[in-house]
Amino acid sequence: MSAYLSVWKLRFITSLQYRSAALAGMVTQLFFGFIFIMVYEAFYSQSTITPPMSLGDLVAYVWLQQMFLGFVMLWIRDNEIFQMITSGNIAYELCRPCDIYPFWYAKLVGERLATVLLRCIPIAVVVLLLPEPYRMSLPSSPARLALFVVTLLLGMLVVVAISMLIYISVFWTMSPTGSVVMIAIAGQFFAGLTIPVPLMPPWLQTVTYGLPFRWTADFPFRVYSGHIPQSEALWGILVQVLWLTALVAFGRWAIRRALRQIVVQGG
Repeated sequence: MSAYLSVWKLRFITSLQYRSAALAGMVTQLFFGFIFIMVYEAFYSQSTITPPMSLGDLVAYVWLQQMFLGFVMLWIRDNEIFQMITSGNIAYELCRPCDIYPFWYAKLVGERLATVLLRCIPIAVVVLLLPEPYRMSLPSSPARLALFVVTLLLGMLVVVAISMLIYISVFWTMSPTGSVVMIAIAGQFFAGLTIPVPLMPPWLQTVTYGLPFRWTADFPFRVYSGHIPQSEALWGILVQVLWLTALVAFGRWAIRRALRQIVVQGG
């Protein structure tokens, strides 16, 4: 366990050094947040029906997406892992006296935590001070805020478990770009990051609820705004844990199978 904690700490500290990238990312995320909110505001002003989400809930949804982009986006990737798999340097990883799955998992968690830590607090300060309708409201109670934190962290762990499947798939496809594009685009859509799930047609919402992606972003963001009641949020936490357990179990099985078939050539 100490080895996995050490690699998590090392990757976390290393990722904290990229402050210039974090600053550029904050500006970009604030820009896109304004764009998305203006689009939704125009849409709501012309709507003749009662929308499934209030504009205030939608504003909070958009800003949370920008603040915690490092937690919920599947296209964030560790090119070092891809390079090791495709070049054959995975042989060095196999020499380590530890399990490769939790080793990589700890690295990815550390990187995502550092990325979000550098960006979320400055963005939160800005969006909480903006004028209406761009201002993000606070949760209605401390209990709801606590539920949001729990669901957000569990969602991040689910994202990392899905990301691990992307890396593992490269053992067979040898195409990092193909694996990222196929899974990340589908994951981004079904997580509600392209269109919030409540705004989707009912049949598409049914499909979304049967996949793990929705529990990574849509669920914690709507817990924050109060669009999902606290009683439903507690049941949702159980579903998140079940998905996390299933994805990790499948990932460990898949990487064991991949490593049994791996051939490293060279001399």
